[in-house]
Amino acid sequence: MPETQSLETPTFAHGAVAAPHSLAAEAGRTVLAQGGNAVEAMIAMAAAIAVVYPHMNGIGGDGFWLVREKGGRVRGIEACGPAGRLATIARYRDRGLDAIPARGPDAAVTVAGAVGGWGMARELARALGGRLPLDILLADAIRHAREGCAVSASEARYVPKELDTLHDAPNFAATFLKDGKAWPAGEIRRLPALAATLEQLAHAGLDDFYRGDVGREIATDLEHLGAPVTRADLETYRAAERAALSIRRRGATIYNFPPPTQGLAALLILGIFDRLDIREPETVAHYHGLIEATKRAFAIRDRVVTDFDRLRADPASFLTPERLAREAAAIDRGRAASVPLRNPGEGDTVWMGAIDRDGLAVSYIQSIYWEYGSGTVLPKTGIHWQNRGMSFSLDPSAVNPLEPGRRPFHTLIPALAAFDDGRVTAYGSMGGDGQPQFQAQVFTRYADYGMSPAAAVDAPRLLYGRTWGAESLSVKVEDRFDPACIAALRGMGHDIEELGGAYIDSLGHAGILVRHPQDGRIEAMHDPRSDGGALGL
Repeated sequence: MPETQSLETPTFAHGAVAAPHSLAAEAGRTVLAQGGNAVEAMIAMAAAIAVVYPHMNGIGGDGFWLVREKGGRVRGIEACGPAGRLATIARYRDRGLDAIPARGPDAAVTVAGAVGGWGMARELARALGGRLPLDILLADAIRHAREGCAVSASEARYVPKELDTLHDAPNFAATFLKDGKAWPAGEIRRLPALAATLEQLAHAGLDDFYRGDVGREIATDLEHLGAPVTRADLETYRAAERAALSIRRRGATIYNFPPPTQGLAALLILGIFDRLDIREPETVAHYHGLIEATKRAFAIRDRVVTDFDRLRADPASFLTPERLAREAAAIDRGRAASVPLRNPGEGDTVWMGAIDRDGLAVSYIQSIYWEYGSGTVLPKTGIHWQNRGMSFSLDPSAVNPLEPGRRPFHTLIPALAAFDDGRVTAYGSMGGDGQPQFQAQVFTRYADYGMSPAAAVDAPRLLYGRTWGAESLSVKVEDRFDPACIAALRGMGHDIEELGGAYIDSLGHAGILVRHPQDGRIEAMHDPRSDGGALGL
């Protein structure tokens, strides 16, 4: 058994939030204290985290929402932007490129959808009784951008991929470097242009990001820099409501997001692992089962997941009891299978959760893909733009080829679960390909093996495949695993890579909230690997 900290789970009576940065959690708690509901709290958190955790996310990125209403209805909001109308395979091939660049204006391929998602979520919040004005919801984000906030420990310790091209991206150095180097942790950094943009959105409405003054400034800067997203792309963008994917498992219904996200993989892992019927946690069989379930889930994901409007197969057809049983039966209990990942997904992201006193639950994830996204900062608005379009292929026969108007493959997945005994759980994690794996590890430790939310989040994690900063397809582990267990996994054929740390950023910033039906109390935990935590009333 691995060593885990003896932790008490923070518990609240009247609402709770969890976020990877304390200032985002404070923004959410403030909204709950002012009478806002969980969706309104999440809008405030999403805006605040975009300012205080810019290496992980921003308003130049995308987001996905799952919201469970008190009566049990689950709604999904897809807030991911499509490729711009100038983003063609020919554009990049004519420049002698074999892949979309990671940094710079050519990496700013897709419309930023996050703010559109805030807008749709706010409409839902108001339909559910929310009444707080937008300037209240954005107040903390505006203040942190205008007055400045301390650079987080996470941001200071990150070493971004392709550092030179990131630093050379337009306006990156002027915005996110100090004397040519990364800002030290704890120093106060101000983002005045971003503050002005948020103030304008608070005054004019979130739609202004796409069809107003802010949208006009965004489009002008993108055109000037030579990015393939146009003003017409912004003007025609709308977030979309989506029905969640779900499975029944051990007295609970578990929800995740449909394509273009990898929510299918998250549900496959849980469904396949369930059918292995592994009784003892933190054992060789437990870890082997999770790794092998992941391999089979990713093989399906890589064949199936693409733009929602271009799917060739129904994702739900892979989640039937018969299909899950067949996948589980194909797993060798004593030997590691070799299943290479064809479309590895990296990415830095934030997951956050909120549950209010009425039981309205929100699971939300927001990202700019790689750390700082494309690195391109738009001078008029102070927005740094995502590089999510990197997940497109320049091969027209690929599962996800670049095409104007097409949504890219997304690693982003918010998760919810509703237990038959009345408990409601919002949970998730950042971490690219690790997201469905970390979700499975946290959820099974809590739901299957009776660990507290705090212990389930704190426990050591493993990752099969690639994630941030790692090119190998090994099984990466934190150093709190039992050495005998590691040796046994190696003996089964697993390529184990020990990362040499107890709490590793690349193994996710996860969180979980659980509301109990008897007294309405909410347990909430966010990751010790991040700079955040759980707060509530």
